Amino acid sequence: MCAVLEQAINPALALMLFVTFLQVPLSDLRRAFTHVRFLSALLVTNFLIVPVLVACLVPWLPDEPLIRLGVLFVLLTPCIDYVVTFSHLGRADARLLLAATPALLVIQMLLLPAYLGLFLGEAAAELMQAAPFIDAFIWLIAIPFLLAAVVQYWACRHTSGERVSAVLGLWPVPATALVLFVVIAAFIPQLETTIDTTLQVVPVFIAFAATAPLIGWAVSRAFQLDIPASRAVAFSAGTRNSLVILPLALAVPGAIPVLPAVIISQTLVELVSELIYIRLIPRFSGGNKVL
Repeated sequence: MCAVLEQAINPALALMLFVTFLQVPLSDLRRAFTHVRFLSALLVTNFLIVPVLVACLVPWLPDEPLIRLGVLFVLLTPCIDYVVTFSHLGRADARLLLAATPALLVIQMLLLPAYLGLFLGEAAAELMQAAPFIDAFIWLIAIPFLLAAVVQYWACRHTSGERVSAVLGLWPVPATALVLFVVIAAFIPQLETTIDTTLQVVPVFIAFAATAPLIGWAVSRAFQLDIPASRAVAFSAGTRNSLVILPLALAVPGAIPVLPAVIISQTLVELVSELIYIRLIPRFSGGNKVL
């Protein structure tokens, strides 16, 4: 049963990303790329400042390459799916964050191998393979994005396409829930054998979850974003891409059970953290200028 669920992870992820991309009208994509200060703050936070935070946390991890690799996999990759839902609940500019998700996904896929090499050196080269990154880009980014663009084009020109697009517009939350269910059901039985690993990484994940949104908020203040956009950067900083990154982790030789245990542990910590974020981040409202 677990093997069947593992095989279902990639199709479920592709569906989730397809319906997520479908929520991004092309006009909103242009809006994200022309909102230079927001995009700059988002990229600086996720790809410059957050890696520095991760570098500060890595020394607290066991000196075991697989454990460190799992933590780096998940903490160096910003979320592009349910962060939109939680940021909306937290009164952030969720549409602006949603419009930036394709850029976030492509950039993290390009930078992740370089970051892993920087943090792990030769150990990363021995553990990592190029093929899973290429497969992930094709099946989890390019094809879902192109299909979403085709459906949007169809919806703009035919009422049947508009109806299909409206139905698919209801799917992002159920699709994300499906991915969460498949991932957790596939690997929870293996977590019993990795309790020691989990106990070693959870404090690091809690420290990250407590610190990263504050960093995102501070960067957004430096870029003088308005309050909803600043909240969006804070949510993005604290929310990681555990679901999408899992197939890449599973391609590492000897990944099971350590890497799934590390990544699922982060997911569980993060889901609890998101419930706290939606209560606290809306209170981040003082001192910012409005664009």
